[in-house]
Amino acid sequence: MTYRNHSDLAPPGTGCLGILLTNLGTPDSPTTSDVRRYLAEFLSDPRVVEFPRLLWKVILHGVILRIRPKRSAESYRTVWTESGSPLLDISRQQTDKLQAALNERFDSKVKVVLAMRYGNPSITDGLETLRRENAERILILPLYPQYSATTTASTFDAVTSELQHWRRLPELRFINHYGHEADYIQVLADSIQRFREEHGAAEKLLFSFHGIPEDYAAAGDPYPSECRFTAKQVAERLQLEDSQWQFSFQSRFGRKEWIKPYTDQTLISWGKAKVQHVQVVSPGFSADCLETLEEIAVENKGYFQKAGGGIYEYIPALNAQPDHIEMLADLVEKHTRGWPESNTGKI
Repeated sequence: MTYRNHSDLAPPGTGCLGILLTNLGTPDSPTTSDVRRYLAEFLSDPRVVEFPRLLWKVILHGVILRIRPKRSAESYRTVWTESGSPLLDISRQQTDKLQAALNERFDSKVKVVLAMRYGNPSITDGLETLRRENAERILILPLYPQYSATTTASTFDAVTSELQHWRRLPELRFINHYGHEADYIQVLADSIQRFREEHGAAEKLLFSFHGIPEDYAAAGDPYPSECRFTAKQVAERLQLEDSQWQFSFQSRFGRKEWIKPYTDQTLISWGKAKVQHVQVVSPGFSADCLETLEEIAVENKGYFQKAGGGIYEYIPALNAQPDHIEMLADLVEKHTRGWPESNTGKI
């Protein structure tokens, strides 16, 4: 084992509290080569694809990475902006605003750093930044409201893998999920309500979450039940009747059965039933990205309207909305209780 050189660290008691804010990641650009590198890292993660490693490596490099990057790059180009990747741009805004919010709440120094599970800025780079800031305590906050081994646990793997190379370890805490938190439910419900007040209330509200293979859930991944809980709690806050809302799962990949109901099939069935107005929200995404801006806002709109449906509207993710940032700041305070920097008396 080779350890990182940490000889430049300041003495104990002179450091700060580090917050590592993480999300899934994005290619560096919407080019085929950058998308291929990103997909290679993502799809090589055994938490994401549970398949015999040697055989999967042959399939991944021999078939998938020869075909999918070009198609995915075309999709990324449709959502890319002057600021680059929407996910990265929004995540940077979240980082800056959370930093400002925590500066007002904490008397001691707090440093918020952004990292992506795949791509850049990497988790290794994010942790290194916190090390150079002399973060004696680090809170890991993956921006996945609902827990899944494919996302949250994968982030834990990456963090602990890097820390295996540190000779001097910080105190570490890790937030597994927050989709059940009353404050998160309220912020999400408020965001939907504001959209409905501006655009009108739809006949149907669909909560669309990213899917996982059915056998992952059967093996004990709690993700489907956490998604159902989030959707049900928000629907209750909005005082919706059972006939006015539904939850579903998007983004299937490969030949396996994935958890149901499927988003595209749900919308097609609603289109065939001549539903006149649908609104879709994706509460598993803390920031808008390819899966919301292209797959949900464009692709699934096409399925619904081609099948005979009427008005289709996508409700944006919480992104860097002020109440979302305040909720995240509350979450940080809750999970740092007992650490020196958290003795503010505000929570």
